[in-house]
Amino acid sequence: MNYIIRSNEIEAMEGLAKTHFLNENAKRTNKSLGDVVGLKNLGFHIIEVFPGYESTEYHVHHFEEECVYVLSGTATVTIDEANYEVRAGDFIGYPAGGLPHTMKNTGSEILRCIVVGQRLQHDVADYPRLGKRLYRYGQSNDLVDISDISHPTVGRKI
Repeated sequence: MNYIIRSNEIEAMEGLAKTHFLNENAKRTNKSLGDVVGLKNLGFHIIEVFPGYESTEYHVHHFEEECVYVLSGTATVTIDEANYEVRAGDFIGYPAGGLPHTMKNTGSEILRCIVVGQRLQHDVADYPRLGKRLYRYGQSNDLVDISDISHPTVGRKI
């Protein structure tokens, strides 16, 4: 197992092109450094987003925390429908159960960031612009319309 990845190895990594399953304009390239060194509970990625593209669909996690450190480029971060300009050296933290968010490369060069997030076995994420909720159970997922969710009162389990 590798515990150290040298900078020249990171630069040589091709990265994995990803498109968000709910947003065709959310395209990025991931270099998942945490995977290379065997991290299971923490995702650590260097991502690149080309001008005009988003990093993900506007969302919020109910249980997982995320954060982003901008290495180069400029972007607009949307948090709860308010827009904030960010650039190299800026840090963004997204607490679990916080506000919905996304990031779009609004500059003219590639946006390069470090993205770190928890990898819990179970999580719930809302996509408020789409009215969708994702339930993740290990390797299984359920995507539902938020308007169809009911909240019944049930008895206490003995």
